[in-house]
Amino acid sequence: MHYHIITLFPDSIKGYLRESIIKRAIADSKISVSFYNPMDYTEKSKNGALNKRVDDKPYGGGPGMVLRAEPLVKAITKAVGRKKNVQIVHFSPRGEKFTTDMAKNFVAGKKTIKHMVFICGRYEGIDSRIEEIFSGIKVSVGDYVLTGGELPALVMIDSITRQIPGVLGDPDSREEERISSGKYYTRPEVITHKGKKYQVPDVLVSGNHKLIEEWRKENERS
Repeated sequence: MHYHIITLFPDSIKGYLRESIIKRAIADSKISVSFYNPMDYTEKSKNGALNKRVDDKPYGGGPGMVLRAEPLVKAITKAVGRKKNVQIVHFSPRGEKFTTDMAKNFVAGKKTIKHMVFICGRYEGIDSRIEEIFSGIKVSVGDYVLTGGELPALVMIDSITRQIPGVLGDPDSREEERISSGKYYTRPEVITHKGKKYQVPDVLVSGNHKLIEEWRKENERS
């Protein structure tokens, strides 16, 4: 899977990509990530330098600034190129709620997807003509407002990457594929805090797998 991220702030994403599972997935060529900063696609001034003006006041008035269409069109066009099997994602609070099932479908659905283009908005929003020019899907990662699309892009990259075969050494490491008790314990068996002892439930150290599974089911939503 190749992720293409349209963002004014690539450094806000790069740090996360250099850690843990995502880092290994990149090193193992399971995924790749490219960045396209709309500032790099602005018009040149008289001295030949980019003016880097990516936003402007909205027509009809109102608060905030809107990301201009022209630099975004150029950046997205560069990302899409002549590639096949491309999915463009527009982040919107009115979009379809992102779920694990959606992540799975991107990896192993009926439609083969090799490239995902995430358009990360900022400020008041993006010129609506971008959605008219570049058809894609509208996605929301939750019922809340964020400063930009960078965090939603990371959420989707993390969740989708976990579904790619070979990314997780043990497929059972995908918590969504197994019973999750909601409670977890590891060594030592007993810890002491402020004079009080806290012990791992006896059933978990009993070795009785049937009882352990029953305990996990009972505590699934705890």
